[in-house]
Amino acid sequence: MKLGTRSTHPNWALIHKELRRKGVTRKLLWIEYKEEDPDFYSYSQFCEFYNRWSGKLNPMMRINHKAGEKLFVDYAGLTMVYTNALTGEEKKAYVFVAALGASSRIYAEAQISQALNSWIGGHVRAFEYFGGVTEILVPDNTKTGVTSPCFYEPAINPTYHEMSKHYNTAVIPTRVRHPKDKAKVECGVQVVEYWVIAPLRNRQFFSIEEINQAIKVKLEELNARKMRHLEKSRNELFEELDKPALRPLPERPFELAEWKRAKVGIDYHVEFNRHYYSVPYTLIQKNVDIRATDHIVEVFYNTKRVSSHKRDDTPGRYSTHPEHMPESHRQYTEWNPERFIRWAEKSGSTTAQMVKAILSSRRHREQGYRSSLGLMRMETRYGKDRLEAACKRALLFGLHSYKGVKNILEPGLDKVPLDEPVITESKTHPNIRGTKYYS
Repeated sequence: MKLGTRSTHPNWALIHKELRRKGVTRKLLWIEYKEEDPDFYSYSQFCEFYNRWSGKLNPMMRINHKAGEKLFVDYAGLTMVYTNALTGEEKKAYVFVAALGASSRIYAEAQISQALNSWIGGHVRAFEYFGGVTEILVPDNTKTGVTSPCFYEPAINPTYHEMSKHYNTAVIPTRVRHPKDKAKVECGVQVVEYWVIAPLRNRQFFSIEEINQAIKVKLEELNARKMRHLEKSRNELFEELDKPALRPLPERPFELAEWKRAKVGIDYHVEFNRHYYSVPYTLIQKNVDIRATDHIVEVFYNTKRVSSHKRDDTPGRYSTHPEHMPESHRQYTEWNPERFIRWAEKSGSTTAQMVKAILSSRRHREQGYRSSLGLMRMETRYGKDRLEAACKRALLFGLHSYKGVKNILEPGLDKVPLDEPVITESKTHPNIRGTKYYS
């Protein structure tokens, strides 16, 4: 490798490229240069002339980022537009940009928003595009990835942090009020705006997919174009520098998970997306962390997983594990309409009809459990025959409740003969189930 001769001067472009390799320093390159031409430049002259040469480069090329070390990510300032083919409504598309530090190779894609799922998805697809992972991710303190920008210890979004762990990389946001930290991604964004977004400004698109197909073509042209001064394309530098140094992709891509902080209610359930999931009852009034993917909802207390449920987005419903309940509550879960109806049938068909009527007349079936339990206890006190007779009279007069049957038994009205046929169907109401519901 010839770094230069007395007649041609040092090959500054080659030296600049070599400095991007891990472990390579100016001192080392000067020593190698001196071996080729020992009487030309001193070390101080070598550095001075290199600085003059590199000063002509744009900021993105000037800083010597090591191969495979950093991936800079941000959103372009310019947006694109696509039209809803059915309504004619125009919508914005936001362009996610990722630029490798050493080779400056760029990935870009259009997204429907800058929300967390789009932000994370952009990273996953960028890693796949490059075929590997860098040691460090450098976002520009965007609110999506950095929840609290701080000079010393910026707070990273939990999902973003989890994604970085999955890919064995570290998130180090650019420092606040340090423009040099942002040079690579800002120049990458600028290049995308000049060579990708602007050339597509007059094209009409009808979906995000159409935009991304067009971006893909422009992106390949951009990465294949030779860069001035370096005389090599981003693709060529990528093959020489970044590609061999990237960390391998994991076996499976990251699955997006949403995190939420919640307080356990007095019913030992936590709410996520208007659905309620149980946790051990000993955590009542404790603060927990909820992690939800498309398929599973997990709950963590002090970083330890305490609950796991299959995701259910049915609003207002409960997903409950029996082992999370106190013993007294577990017994309650064994109650169900079929159990009460089977018991009532042992007393008689009319008692069974009364239980069905009680259950079907309540807005929620659990509201009829206590009334049914009351009937069970009255059988012990008054006997099956009297309970049958009392239920028969209560049904005749449309009394579908524990109190109705009790008010017949206590004064002995069940012993008064009935000459009229018994009406067994309950009254209808739009919010009430029919008596046949539990048949």
